[in-house]
Amino acid sequence: MARFIPTAQRAFVSAASKTLTNGSQSRTASAYSLLQFHPYATSQTHKSPFTANIIRILSNEIEYQFDYAPPHQPATSFNSFTVQDRPGEKWMTMRGKYGEYEEIKIEATMFDGCVFVPKPGEDSTGENVVLHISLLVDISKGQGYPDMEFLCSAWPDHLEIQKVYLLNRDKTIINPYMGRDLRRKKNRKLQRTLGDYLEERGVNNELCVFLHEYMMNKDRIELIQWLGNVKSIVQK
Repeated sequence: MARFIPTAQRAFVSAASKTLTNGSQSRTASAYSLLQFHPYATSQTHKSPFTANIIRILSNEIEYQFDYAPPHQPATSFNSFTVQDRPGEKWMTMRGKYGEYEEIKIEATMFDGCVFVPKPGEDSTGENVVLHISLLVDISKGQGYPDMEFLCSAWPDHLEIQKVYLLNRDKTIINPYMGRDLRRKKNRKLQRTLGDYLEERGVNNELCVFLHEYMMNKDRIELIQWLGNVKSIVQK
């Protein structure tokens, strides 16, 4: 899995700017309400020129982030799933049901990797950055059955299953054999079959699109909050 690098961050910031409304006062006010600090607050006490410069740089960066693509309130549901944000963490959780007894839990990371692909078009040069999200999909059928856990990659437009584990109720692996690496070409048919199994339960390409949009917004919320916390500490 490729390392996440600043170039990739710039790429999804650029993508976020296309999906969020820039310059909207009501949207920006809503973004402020998500955070625990006022981004333009200044300290009344005297600061050294060095400290004052740090505070000024942090304030400008926070202002830029709000103006460029202000975050919005995170979604609380997607199709049949409920969505639980985990503020200050690099994860979010989704829960749903399938049928009468089956419980589905999804845990998704923020962007944790990327790959580089050629830009489309015969005359184009350079590469595009495609961001990666890891997710664990736990499917439980209740007492008497082991849980199934799918380790997946959520790309911007498709889901890729990497591993499938069988777990005891206490989440320990039943058998040390870890199963096949489903990304290999010879396992494509099995991956498609298991993909259909997840598709029927709402874990599909549409979910990948939602997760990428959600994580773009979450990244901005977490970044602005982090910048504000650093600024508050420097100001004290």
